[in-house]
Amino acid sequence: MNNVHILELAKYEAPVVAESKKHEWVEYGEDNLYYNWLIERYRNSPTNNAVINNVARLIFGRGLYAFDASRKVNEYAQLKSIFSNDCLRKVSLDIKLFGSAHFQVHFDERHTKVVKAYHIPTNLIRPEKCNKEGDIEGFYYSDDWSDVKKYEPKRIPAFGTSKEKIEILCIQGYSVGMKYFGELDYMGCLPYTVLEEEIADYLINEVQNGFSGTKVVNFNNGIPDEEKQEETKNKVLRKLSGSRGEKIIVAFNDNVESKTTVDDIPLNDAPEHYEYLSKECESKILVGHNVVSPMLVGVVTDNQGFSSNADEIEVASKYFYNIGIKPFQDLIIAGIDAILAFNSVSLDLYFRRLNLLEDIEEKAQQEEEQTNLSSHIEGLLEQFGEEESEEWELIDAREVDYDQEDDLNAQVAEWEESLKPKKTILSKLWELVGTGIANPNAPSSQDKEVDGFYFKVRYAYTGNPSPERAFCRAMMRASKVYKKEDIDRMSQSIVNAGFGEFGADTYDIFKYKGGARCHHKWERRTYVSAKKRASIGSKDTAEVSTGKAEKFGYRVRNPKEVAMMPNDMKYKGFSPNNNNRPIDAR
Repeated sequence: MNNVHILELAKYEAPVVAESKKHEWVEYGEDNLYYNWLIERYRNSPTNNAVINNVARLIFGRGLYAFDASRKVNEYAQLKSIFSNDCLRKVSLDIKLFGSAHFQVHFDERHTKVVKAYHIPTNLIRPEKCNKEGDIEGFYYSDDWSDVKKYEPKRIPAFGTSKEKIEILCIQGYSVGMKYFGELDYMGCLPYTVLEEEIADYLINEVQNGFSGTKVVNFNNGIPDEEKQEETKNKVLRKLSGSRGEKIIVAFNDNVESKTTVDDIPLNDAPEHYEYLSKECESKILVGHNVVSPMLVGVVTDNQGFSSNADEIEVASKYFYNIGIKPFQDLIIAGIDAILAFNSVSLDLYFRRLNLLEDIEEKAQQEEEQTNLSSHIEGLLEQFGEEESEEWELIDAREVDYDQEDDLNAQVAEWEESLKPKKTILSKLWELVGTGIANPNAPSSQDKEVDGFYFKVRYAYTGNPSPERAFCRAMMRASKVYKKEDIDRMSQSIVNAGFGEFGADTYDIFKYKGGARCHHKWERRTYVSAKKRASIGSKDTAEVSTGKAEKFGYRVRNPKEVAMMPNDMKYKGFSPNNNNRPIDAR
């Protein structure tokens, strides 16, 4: 039977991982080109292409954010400066397509800080052979692994193994039996991606050439030698075979009477047959990618029992997100966390989901997280400050702004002038005070006695009534007044973690309130009484303005920043040493 040649349909075979005997890198697949083979399956299989593209979009979603970004402004700024959205989009595609992704991590000159992370294509990377401990200490990069003589691979150390300016961080999950490469989550459906390509190629060939690959081509002018037969066969295949499966049979005979005979099996229901094969491939590819609803990845099929497409997406997206998207996001975030940790940065990261419908679940989840954070901070702040009674009579309250003392004194003088014919200032104040609760207040260093009158100074947190930051929200809800010592203790306690200089957990809250860009400030409130132990809110205590208190000879000075919103300060409240401070803040 040497004169009959049967060319079989292409088959899928799992890639071979081999430690090169000649080189220091590890080879992946035949001729070290398995990644190239995957790219061909990605490009040529319509269903596979649609699933991978859309899963990658879902992985990136609407970008990378941090739940604690408002509390850790400086650290969040570092995250955004190191990782660009374009980089993360490419990483999202690589980790789905290849089962792994790589960051090219750049350090400063002294290798003390990560300054930038770039995406580097996974198909151009090969791992170095592991050391005796089983650790991979480096990776090799080449622009074309099919021609390593022309494109000589360059070694780049693995992240955390050197002091060089550039290192490579590999992101991939654990795979049984795989030490160097990440296994594809859609490995099981790869044969069907090949079949889907073959069906497309075959049908295109049928339309273009009108030639059936189930025929036998007979040459009835004698049997040439094997070399000539092979040459003739290849010429026929190049002209007549449209599919890479090569299903043409070429036979060589001595004469017409001795020709090879093959009974033709007619395929009368060819359209239905190929429709079945096409749907079977589509179905198996979706199963291989763990797609619970084709609608999620842009593939429209017959109704599968849902009342509408919207219902299908709403039900299926919750499940698919947890099994098909979040595992990839977790891998990427773990890699980003490792890079940020080198800079001593810690953030609670997450990818915002794409708005497939109204995304009600995500909004509710974020609101719940913000509520829990606010409750936590409110618990921390409970030990500070004093409750303000409804029976207090507020006569005057002003910002702690000492640049306007002349105006205040002028106003006090005008008020005194209007009162002179009738009553003294103090008697007028007492008449305006309602009945209070005589609970003693702890003393403050700013409480003073002046000529028989006792003064108390407290501070109220004022400004934006609807703040976004949890600390500011808790402070505004508290409706308390605070001694200077209360605020000093807040500054020494961790009540607004991450909002200090370079992300520090503690800072001067008296000056910087809720941190850089905060829209709040302290309002100073001064009370006077003729009784030494009278509490704020009692009938013996009245609130007076700063100017009035100074008229009595009571003066208290604070730094000018106390009366300013950080957003109105120089550098928006950022440290002048912070390279991430706003460029337009002067």
